[in-house]
Amino acid sequence: MPRAGLTAPPQPAGDGPEPSPALRRAVRGYLDHLTVERGLSTNTLTSYRRDLERYLATLAAGGVEDLAAVGPAEIAAHVARLRAGADGHPPLAAASAARAASAVRGLHRFAVREGLVGQDASRDVRPPVPPRRLPRALDVTEVVRLLETAGAVDATGPRAALSLRDRALLEFLYGTGARISEAVGAAVDDLDLTDGSVLLHGKGGRSRLVPVGGYAAEAVRAYLVRARPALAAAGRGGPTVFLNARGGPLSRQSAWTILRRAAARAGLPVDGARAVSPHTLRHSYATHLLDGGADVRVVQELLGHASVTTTQVYTLVTVDRLREVYATAHPRARG
Repeated sequence: MPRAGLTAPPQPAGDGPEPSPALRRAVRGYLDHLTVERGLSTNTLTSYRRDLERYLATLAAGGVEDLAAVGPAEIAAHVARLRAGADGHPPLAAASAARAASAVRGLHRFAVREGLVGQDASRDVRPPVPPRRLPRALDVTEVVRLLETAGAVDATGPRAALSLRDRALLEFLYGTGARISEAVGAAVDDLDLTDGSVLLHGKGGRSRLVPVGGYAAEAVRAYLVRARPALAAAGRGGPTVFLNARGGPLSRQSAWTILRRAAARAGLPVDGARAVSPHTLRHSYATHLLDGGADVRVVQELLGHASVTTTQVYTLVTVDRLREVYATAHPRARG
Protein backbone atom coordinates (compact mmCIF):
# COMPACT_ATOMS: atom_id res chain seq x y z
CA MET A 1 0.00 0.00 0.00
CA PRO A 2 1.26 3.53 -0.64
CA ARG A 3 2.33 5.69 2.24
CA ALA A 4 -0.25 8.35 2.93
CA GLY A 5 0.52 11.98 3.41
CA LEU A 6 3.63 12.29 1.24
CA THR A 7 2.08 14.52 -1.38
CA ALA A 8 -0.49 17.26 -1.20
CA PRO A 9 -3.74 16.35 -2.97
CA PRO A 10 -4.47 18.21 -6.17
CA GLN A 11 -6.83 21.14 -5.76
CA PRO A 12 -9.61 21.77 -8.23
CA ALA A 13 -9.00 24.43 -10.84
CA GLY A 14 -11.32 27.39 -11.17
CA ASP A 15 -14.59 27.88 -9.31
CA GLY A 16 -16.21 24.53 -10.13
CA PRO A 17 -17.50 21.90 -7.69
CA GLU A 18 -15.12 20.49 -5.10
CA PRO A 19 -13.85 16.96 -5.90
CA SER A 20 -15.12 14.33 -3.49
CA PRO A 21 -12.95 13.00 -0.64
CA ALA A 22 -12.85 9.60 -2.38
CA LEU A 23 -11.37 11.11 -5.52
CA ARG A 24 -8.86 13.09 -3.48
CA ARG A 25 -7.74 9.97 -1.59
CA ALA A 26 -7.30 7.99 -4.81
CA VAL A 27 -5.16 10.65 -6.42
CA ARG A 28 -3.14 11.23 -3.25
CA GLY A 29 -2.43 7.50 -3.02
CA TYR A 30 -1.36 7.34 -6.65
CA LEU A 31 1.01 10.31 -6.32
CA ASP A 32 2.49 8.79 -3.17
CA HIS A 33 3.01 5.55 -5.10
CA LEU A 34 4.85 7.45 -7.84
CA THR A 35 6.98 9.22 -5.25
CA VAL A 36 7.95 6.27 -3.06
CA GLU A 37 7.82 3.19 -5.24
CA ARG A 38 8.51 4.59 -8.69
CA GLY A 39 10.90 7.36 -7.67
CA LEU A 40 9.78 9.79 -10.37
CA SER A 41 11.55 13.12 -10.65
CA THR A 42 10.16 16.25 -9.06
CA ASN A 43 9.40 17.78 -12.47
CA THR A 44 7.47 14.70 -13.61
CA LEU A 45 5.50 14.59 -10.36
CA THR A 46 4.64 18.27 -10.72
CA SER A 47 3.34 17.66 -14.25
CA TYR A 48 1.30 14.63 -13.15
CA ARG A 49 -0.15 16.55 -10.21
CA ARG A 50 -1.24 19.35 -12.55
CA ASP A 51 -2.71 16.88 -15.05
CA LEU A 52 -4.66 15.06 -12.34
CA GLU A 53 -5.87 18.36 -10.91
CA ARG A 54 -7.59 19.07 -14.22
CA TYR A 55 -8.96 15.52 -14.33
CA LEU A 56 -10.49 15.88 -10.87
CA ALA A 57 -12.05 19.17 -11.91
CA THR A 58 -13.60 17.47 -14.96
CA LEU A 59 -14.99 14.62 -12.86
CA ALA A 60 -16.36 16.97 -10.22
CA ALA A 61 -18.02 19.13 -12.87
CA GLY A 62 -19.72 16.00 -14.21
CA GLY A 63 -20.99 15.01 -10.78
CA VAL A 64 -18.66 12.00 -10.52
CA GLU A 65 -17.67 11.26 -6.92
CA ASP A 66 -15.86 7.93 -7.25
CA LEU A 67 -13.49 6.39 -9.81
CA ALA A 68 -15.74 3.32 -9.98
CA ALA A 69 -18.36 5.51 -11.65
CA VAL A 70 -16.01 6.54 -14.46
CA GLY A 71 -16.29 4.88 -17.87
CA PRO A 72 -14.19 5.03 -21.05
CA ALA A 73 -16.46 7.73 -22.52
CA GLU A 74 -15.70 10.15 -19.66
CA ILE A 75 -11.95 9.61 -19.98
CA ALA A 76 -11.98 9.98 -23.77
CA ALA A 77 -14.04 13.16 -23.45
CA HIS A 78 -11.56 14.57 -20.93
CA VAL A 79 -8.62 13.93 -23.27
CA ALA A 80 -10.53 15.50 -26.16
CA ARG A 81 -11.21 18.60 -24.03
CA LEU A 82 -7.49 18.89 -23.31
CA ARG A 83 -6.70 18.84 -27.02
CA ALA A 84 -9.46 21.32 -27.87
CA GLY A 85 -8.93 23.64 -24.92
CA ALA A 86 -11.57 24.26 -22.28
CA ASP A 87 -12.27 26.04 -18.97
CA GLY A 88 -9.91 28.87 -19.81
CA HIS A 89 -7.01 26.55 -20.65
CA PRO A 90 -5.37 26.75 -24.10
CA PRO A 91 -5.39 23.61 -26.27
CA LEU A 92 -2.64 21.16 -25.36
CA ALA A 93 -0.14 19.94 -27.92
CA ALA A 94 -0.23 16.23 -28.71
CA ALA A 95 2.80 15.51 -26.52
CA SER A 96 1.34 17.33 -23.50
CA ALA A 97 -2.08 15.72 -23.99
CA ALA A 98 -0.41 12.31 -24.27
CA ARG A 99 1.35 12.90 -20.95
CA ALA A 100 -1.90 14.02 -19.32
CA ALA A 101 -3.67 10.93 -20.67
CA SER A 102 -0.83 8.78 -19.32
CA ALA A 103 -1.35 10.29 -15.86
CA VAL A 104 -5.07 9.51 -15.98
CA ARG A 105 -4.53 5.97 -17.24
CA GLY A 106 -1.90 5.39 -14.57
CA LEU A 107 -4.38 6.52 -11.91
CA HIS A 108 -6.99 4.05 -13.10
CA ARG A 109 -4.51 1.16 -13.31
CA PHE A 110 -3.38 1.99 -9.78
CA ALA A 111 -6.99 2.02 -8.57
CA VAL A 112 -7.50 -1.49 -9.96
CA ARG A 113 -4.34 -2.81 -8.30
CA GLU A 114 -5.35 -1.29 -4.99
CA GLY A 115 -8.86 -2.74 -5.17
CA LEU A 116 -10.52 0.68 -5.34
CA VAL A 117 -12.33 -0.25 -8.57
CA GLY A 118 -13.17 -3.52 -10.25
CA GLN A 119 -11.96 -2.77 -13.76
CA ASP A 120 -9.73 -0.36 -15.64
CA ALA A 121 -11.97 2.13 -17.43
CA SER A 122 -8.97 3.63 -19.25
CA ARG A 123 -7.78 0.39 -20.82
CA ASP A 124 -9.25 1.07 -24.26
CA VAL A 125 -8.65 4.83 -24.28
CA ARG A 126 -5.76 5.65 -26.61
CA PRO A 127 -3.76 8.81 -25.89
CA PRO A 128 -2.88 11.24 -28.70
CA VAL A 129 0.20 10.17 -30.62
CA PRO A 130 2.90 12.88 -30.57
CA PRO A 131 4.61 13.55 -33.89
CA ARG A 132 7.77 11.50 -34.32
CA ARG A 133 10.82 13.59 -33.52
CA LEU A 134 13.86 12.67 -35.55
CA PRO A 135 17.13 12.30 -33.67
CA ARG A 136 19.52 15.21 -33.84
CA ALA A 137 22.76 14.13 -35.48
CA LEU A 138 25.94 16.09 -36.10
CA ASP A 139 27.60 15.86 -39.47
CA VAL A 140 31.07 14.35 -39.66
CA THR A 141 32.89 17.69 -39.76
CA GLU A 142 31.04 18.84 -36.63
CA VAL A 143 31.96 15.62 -34.82
CA VAL A 144 35.63 16.01 -35.76
CA ARG A 145 35.62 19.63 -34.59
CA LEU A 146 34.00 18.62 -31.29
CA LEU A 147 36.48 15.80 -30.63
CA GLU A 148 39.54 17.82 -31.53
CA THR A 149 38.38 20.69 -29.33
CA ALA A 150 37.93 18.37 -26.35
CA GLY A 151 41.60 17.37 -26.34
CA ALA A 152 43.10 20.75 -27.22
CA VAL A 153 42.54 22.44 -23.85
CA ASP A 154 45.36 22.35 -21.27
CA ALA A 155 47.11 19.59 -23.20
CA THR A 156 50.35 20.25 -21.32
CA GLY A 157 49.16 22.20 -18.27
CA PRO A 158 48.02 21.14 -14.80
CA ARG A 159 44.73 19.89 -16.21
CA ALA A 160 46.39 17.77 -18.88
CA ALA A 161 45.09 14.54 -17.35
CA LEU A 162 41.52 15.85 -17.48
CA SER A 163 41.96 16.95 -21.11
CA LEU A 164 43.13 13.44 -22.03
CA ARG A 165 40.14 12.00 -20.17
CA ASP A 166 37.70 14.35 -21.87
CA ARG A 167 39.01 13.52 -25.34
CA ALA A 168 38.96 9.78 -24.55
CA LEU A 169 35.40 9.97 -23.23
CA LEU A 170 33.99 11.76 -26.26
CA GLU A 171 35.93 9.58 -28.70
CA PHE A 172 34.61 6.54 -26.82
CA LEU A 173 31.00 7.75 -27.02
CA TYR A 174 31.18 8.40 -30.75
CA GLY A 175 33.43 5.43 -31.54
CA THR A 176 31.21 2.86 -29.83
CA GLY A 177 27.70 4.36 -29.88
CA ALA A 178 27.53 3.78 -26.12
CA ARG A 179 24.83 5.32 -23.98
CA ILE A 180 26.25 7.76 -21.45
CA SER A 181 25.43 5.34 -18.61
CA GLU A 182 27.28 2.56 -20.43
CA ALA A 183 30.35 4.75 -20.94
CA VAL A 184 30.68 5.94 -17.35
CA GLY A 185 29.91 2.43 -16.11
CA ALA A 186 32.55 0.71 -18.26
CA ALA A 187 35.32 -1.04 -16.30
CA VAL A 188 38.95 -1.32 -17.36
CA ASP A 189 38.52 -5.09 -17.63
CA ASP A 190 35.71 -4.55 -20.15
CA LEU A 191 38.23 -3.07 -22.59
CA ASP A 192 40.31 -5.03 -25.06
CA LEU A 193 42.14 -2.35 -26.99
CA THR A 194 44.43 -4.89 -28.64
CA ASP A 195 41.41 -6.55 -30.18
CA GLY A 196 39.64 -3.20 -30.53
CA SER A 197 36.48 -4.06 -28.60
CA VAL A 198 34.62 -3.27 -25.40
CA LEU A 199 31.90 -5.06 -23.46
CA LEU A 200 29.08 -2.59 -22.77
CA HIS A 201 26.50 -3.27 -20.07
CA GLY A 202 23.18 -1.88 -21.26
CA LYS A 203 19.54 -1.69 -20.28
CA GLY A 204 17.78 -4.63 -18.69
CA GLY A 205 21.02 -6.33 -17.72
CA ARG A 206 21.89 -6.98 -21.38
CA SER A 207 25.55 -6.79 -22.39
CA ARG A 208 27.00 -6.55 -25.89
CA LEU A 209 30.47 -6.63 -27.40
CA VAL A 210 31.08 -3.73 -29.79
CA PRO A 211 34.10 -2.58 -31.82
CA VAL A 212 36.18 0.38 -30.65
CA GLY A 213 37.37 2.43 -33.61
CA GLY A 214 41.01 3.24 -34.13
CA TYR A 215 40.75 6.89 -33.10
CA ALA A 216 38.79 6.01 -29.97
CA ALA A 217 41.20 3.19 -29.06
CA GLU A 218 44.16 5.55 -29.44
CA ALA A 219 42.54 8.23 -27.28
CA VAL A 220 41.50 5.76 -24.57
CA ARG A 221 44.95 4.15 -24.55
CA ALA A 222 46.62 7.56 -24.13
CA TYR A 223 44.26 8.34 -21.25
CA LEU A 224 44.86 4.98 -19.53
CA VAL A 225 48.64 5.32 -19.74
CA ARG A 226 49.21 9.03 -19.23
CA ALA A 227 46.25 10.28 -17.19
CA ARG A 228 44.22 7.66 -15.37
CA PRO A 229 47.00 6.57 -12.96
CA ALA A 230 47.32 10.15 -11.67
CA LEU A 231 43.55 10.50 -11.30
CA ALA A 232 43.27 7.13 -9.56
CA ALA A 233 45.99 8.13 -7.10
CA ALA A 234 43.82 11.05 -5.96
CA GLY A 235 41.21 8.68 -4.58
CA ARG A 236 40.31 5.04 -4.33
CA GLY A 237 40.49 4.55 -8.05
CA GLY A 238 38.16 1.65 -8.62
CA PRO A 239 37.56 -0.40 -11.73
CA THR A 240 35.75 2.19 -13.86
CA VAL A 241 37.55 3.52 -16.90
CA PHE A 242 36.61 7.16 -16.59
CA LEU A 243 37.46 8.88 -13.30
CA ASN A 244 36.80 12.36 -11.95
CA ALA A 245 39.43 14.71 -10.54
CA ARG A 246 39.02 13.15 -7.08
CA GLY A 247 39.71 9.65 -8.35
CA GLY A 248 36.09 8.45 -8.15
CA PRO A 249 33.85 7.22 -10.97
CA LEU A 250 32.78 9.92 -13.39
CA SER A 251 29.05 10.63 -13.10
CA ARG A 252 26.62 11.02 -15.99
CA GLN A 253 26.10 14.66 -15.02
CA SER A 254 29.85 15.33 -15.16
CA ALA A 255 30.11 13.60 -18.54
CA TRP A 256 27.30 15.83 -19.83
CA THR A 257 29.18 18.91 -18.54
CA ILE A 258 32.35 17.77 -20.33
CA LEU A 259 30.45 17.47 -23.59
CA ARG A 260 28.68 20.80 -23.12
CA ARG A 261 31.99 22.61 -22.56
CA ALA A 262 33.55 20.99 -25.61
CA ALA A 263 30.49 21.81 -27.75
CA ALA A 264 30.58 25.45 -26.69
CA ARG A 265 34.28 25.71 -27.57
CA ALA A 266 33.60 24.04 -30.92
CA GLY A 267 30.86 26.56 -31.73
CA LEU A 268 28.06 23.98 -31.55
CA PRO A 269 24.67 24.77 -29.94
CA VAL A 270 24.39 24.03 -26.23
CA ASP A 271 20.89 25.40 -25.68
CA GLY A 272 17.56 25.04 -27.44
CA ALA A 273 16.10 22.26 -29.55
CA ARG A 274 19.38 21.59 -31.39
CA ALA A 275 21.57 21.52 -28.29
CA VAL A 276 24.32 18.91 -28.28
CA SER A 277 23.81 16.22 -25.62
CA PRO A 278 25.55 12.91 -24.81
CA HIS A 279 22.87 11.13 -26.82
CA THR A 280 23.72 13.33 -29.82
CA LEU A 281 26.94 11.37 -30.32
CA ARG A 282 25.00 8.10 -30.19
CA HIS A 283 22.55 9.45 -32.78
CA SER A 284 25.47 10.59 -34.94
CA TYR A 285 27.16 7.19 -34.64
CA ALA A 286 24.04 5.40 -35.88
CA THR A 287 23.29 7.89 -38.65
CA HIS A 288 26.85 7.85 -40.00
CA LEU A 289 26.92 4.05 -40.02
CA LEU A 290 23.69 3.94 -42.04
CA ASP A 291 24.94 6.70 -44.34
CA GLY A 292 28.00 4.54 -44.95
CA GLY A 293 25.90 1.55 -45.99
CA ALA A 294 25.59 -0.44 -42.74
CA ASP A 295 22.62 -2.78 -42.48
CA VAL A 296 19.95 -1.56 -40.04
CA ARG A 297 20.02 -4.87 -38.14
CA VAL A 298 23.77 -4.60 -37.63
CA VAL A 299 23.27 -1.09 -36.26
CA GLN A 300 20.52 -2.49 -34.01
CA GLU A 301 23.01 -4.94 -32.50
CA LEU A 302 25.67 -2.27 -32.09
CA LEU A 303 23.24 0.07 -30.32
CA GLY A 304 21.80 -2.67 -28.12
CA HIS A 305 18.20 -2.05 -29.21
CA ALA A 306 15.83 -4.84 -28.25
CA SER A 307 13.72 -4.15 -31.34
CA VAL A 308 14.75 -3.10 -34.84
CA THR A 309 11.77 -0.72 -34.83
CA THR A 310 13.68 1.53 -32.43
CA THR A 311 16.68 1.58 -34.76
CA GLN A 312 14.63 2.32 -37.86
CA VAL A 313 14.03 5.90 -36.74
CA TYR A 314 17.63 6.56 -37.86
CA THR A 315 16.78 5.44 -41.39
CA LEU A 316 14.33 8.35 -41.52
CA VAL A 317 17.22 10.73 -40.84
CA THR A 318 19.25 9.14 -43.62
CA VAL A 319 16.38 9.27 -46.14
CA ASP A 320 15.82 12.91 -45.25
CA ARG A 321 19.47 13.69 -45.97
CA LEU A 322 19.35 11.77 -49.25
CA ARG A 323 16.33 13.85 -50.22
CA GLU A 324 18.23 17.06 -49.51
CA VAL A 325 21.21 15.92 -51.58
CA TYR A 326 18.95 14.88 -54.43
CA ALA A 327 17.09 18.19 -54.38
CA THR A 328 20.31 20.20 -54.62
CA ALA A 329 22.38 17.93 -56.88
CA HIS A 330 20.07 16.38 -59.47
CA PRO A 331 19.61 18.56 -62.58
CA ARG A 332 15.91 17.74 -62.86
CA ALA A 333 14.99 17.58 -59.17
CA ARG A 334 12.99 20.81 -59.45
CA GLY A 335 10.33 21.35 -62.08
